[in-house]
Amino acid sequence: MHICHVNLASGFSGGERQTLTLIQQQAQMGYQLTAVVNPKSPLVDELRAIPQCQIVLCPHYTRQHGRSITATCDLIHVHEGRAIYWALFQHLLHRVPYIVTRRIDNPLKKKWLSQLAYRKASALVGLSSEIIHQLEKRHPDAKLVKIPSSPVTYPVSQDKVEQIKAHFRGKFLVIHAANMYAHKGFDVTIEAARLLADTSPDIQFCLLGDGKERASLEAQAQGLTNVQFMGKQTNMGDWFAAADLLIHPSYTEGLGSVILEAMAAGLPVIGARAGGIPDIIEDSISGYLITPGDSASLAARIHNIRKDDVTLSFIKENSEARINQFDISECAKKYEALYKEIKG
Repeated sequence: MHICHVNLASGFSGGERQTLTLIQQQAQMGYQLTAVVNPKSPLVDELRAIPQCQIVLCPHYTRQHGRSITATCDLIHVHEGRAIYWALFQHLLHRVPYIVTRRIDNPLKKKWLSQLAYRKASALVGLSSEIIHQLEKRHPDAKLVKIPSSPVTYPVSQDKVEQIKAHFRGKFLVIHAANMYAHKGFDVTIEAARLLADTSPDIQFCLLGDGKERASLEAQAQGLTNVQFMGKQTNMGDWFAAADLLIHPSYTEGLGSVILEAMAAGLPVIGARAGGIPDIIEDSISGYLITPGDSASLAARIHNIRKDDVTLSFIKENSEARINQFDISECAKKYEALYKEIKG
């Protein structure tokens, strides 16, 4: 089978890591692969390590529409917002079918070109139940399939892990890792830290990330010694190994790739009951869920986990079993079944 993957993002965030993980798995499965990617993206260098993958550099969705690019492809798999237009044009020009993987739980745009691109797709894939719900509202007649992301694994340097632990020695280390956008709930984390500052001084919060909200968040956290802004991190494997707990109190979330990654690394998680997060976390079984924006509940959950080793062990054991359902081998099989159905 020959699949053309398209991701035109210039950065390398969760969606690009998920694209790479699927391509790597499909290479192991014997697929022929083409990847249409933005030349500015670090994804390019990652893909060059996969011999089975032909790379097409494409700076904009209006470029690189030669027939030869997809002449031998069974279908196009879209992974990112702008890429859907590239697939639409290739479909209209050369009749190549395409599917779309949607990663965000926002309502779909009403723009005519966007609606046309979604309508012409052979199938729409949502990472979570909430994304499927949003797709169904705009495209009720489309073929909708839920296929989640898979956890990305990161290398771990034991020396760096020990450095982090030494820096926070004697602390129960809580991390919140995400781009600093308003919907990621960093304000909830800071307020939870404020509630715990006097009663639980041994609980330390590290905010891992950067973004346009950082300045206002730093102002909000002024005077709190139990909150540290660590900036964007490239060694998340070390942080997962060094931390005691991951929190992810987003107001909205497509699925929550960092939750999958933390659970796969053996780290317990508290998330918000928002977007696709409940698709991952079974409340009080494989983690904990709080109401979005409820900093008091977040603080209480953190405090209780800190004091209850039995509960912590229970959550870790169940999260390990839960995460197996999101393994890339399982997700790749679901995509393969969809590809074959569309191919006929």
